[in-house]
Amino acid sequence: MPSRQELANAIRALSMDAVQKANSGHPGAPMGMADIAEVLWRDFLNHNPTNPQWADRDRFVLSNGHGSMLIYSLLHLSGYDLSIDDLKSFRQLHSKTPGHPEYDYTPGVETTTGPLGQGVTNAVGMAIAEKSLAAQFNREGHDIVDHYTYTFLGDGCLMEGISHEACSLAGTLGLGKLIAFWDDNGISIDGEVEGWFTDDTPARFKAYGWHVIAVDGHNSDEIKAAITAAKAETTKPTMICCKTTIGFGSPNKQGTHDCHGAPLGADEILATRKALGWNYGDFEIPADIYAGWDNKENGQAKEAAWDEKFAAYASAFPELASEYKRRINSEMPADWAEKSNQYIRDLQADSANIATRKASQNCIEAFAPMLPELLGGSADLAPSNLTMWSGTKAITADDASGNYLHYGVREFAMSAIINGMALHKGFVPYGATFLMFMEYARNGLRMSALMKQRAIQV
Repeated sequence: MPSRQELANAIRALSMDAVQKANSGHPGAPMGMADIAEVLWRDFLNHNPTNPQWADRDRFVLSNGHGSMLIYSLLHLSGYDLSIDDLKSFRQLHSKTPGHPEYDYTPGVETTTGPLGQGVTNAVGMAIAEKSLAAQFNREGHDIVDHYTYTFLGDGCLMEGISHEACSLAGTLGLGKLIAFWDDNGISIDGEVEGWFTDDTPARFKAYGWHVIAVDGHNSDEIKAAITAAKAETTKPTMICCKTTIGFGSPNKQGTHDCHGAPLGADEILATRKALGWNYGDFEIPADIYAGWDNKENGQAKEAAWDEKFAAYASAFPELASEYKRRINSEMPADWAEKSNQYIRDLQADSANIATRKASQNCIEAFAPMLPELLGGSADLAPSNLTMWSGTKAITADDASGNYLHYGVREFAMSAIINGMALHKGFVPYGATFLMFMEYARNGLRMSALMKQRAIQV
């Protein structure tokens, strides 16, 4: 079996080769985070490359999406339908490797992460969805919803204001199955970040109510111990602060902004291969490295075990199992068309002249009992937006079985959290604010439209 270092170096080699071939991209982050990714993906991540849509898979979000060759390399190496030719087409038109992770273009990519900060916020939404779905469907001895949400993020994500909004709410909601990894490399495109980013990030996340761990991002034992500790903390999300060297392995460019957003160059790639002891050609991965990464058989076994668990659940709770499958497959209830059309006919016969916000509330009141997957919320304006209905139950850290989120004054985070919930499946989320304040959230709405998600804004 190849060493951990050799397995991680496969990510580094593929990343620098693809960026060099495209003459465009960001090799530094994938090379710096390769050791963290190797431990997470090979020792902890539950996923099935032969079925990227397995319902109870762990979710992985690369929030610092400019480092996309990291996730493309991971997907290729672990056995997803992403070939070496796809990697060679990095950043080319109509490619499955477009240059930032894009939902529905690449198997295994959970969300589009172009705008920094929105990926970690999507991850918060996914973790909320997991916690709420588990609270609604799991029964004693039958944990059919039981997975983690992992997210990698960089300094840029942390500088974006949306990260403050989302991570504050994540701490309040006690999302114990959300685990974030901060790539603390001290470098952004303009250079060393100490000139414009000096936050005490660990203290910031402790103040949010997170569990915080610091590790050497190139020490596999420390990384493994940190993830184990993070999973043991069930009442708080965890931030693992990983001190890394951007462009790790590049003799002349590592640790500098020169490797952040530009190819290393042919000469530097040769020097990096020598420094890493990687004695293979461009895009060449030896068979034992592929074998060490391949997760197809393991992933199929884990999904099969879950299938057995779900079969036992379906035997004990047939109606719940049927409803879970309907919701996770984004199917409408059997009586939806009949009931909704009748409500609309009744409305047309009613000549009442009411405010649009009241009409909206009346619709929610009518449709919510028909659609238990509706998960509402408002950015601290529920009495004005009229988004609550008679069956409203708030989601809290202690009881996530409800159907309503109080987002607080966090319009931008709300829009991106809703995207994460919709991407997770099992819910049709809606949020609300005044139109003027929705200007704060415009980019989240744009991402929802680009990903064609069922995310409703009132």
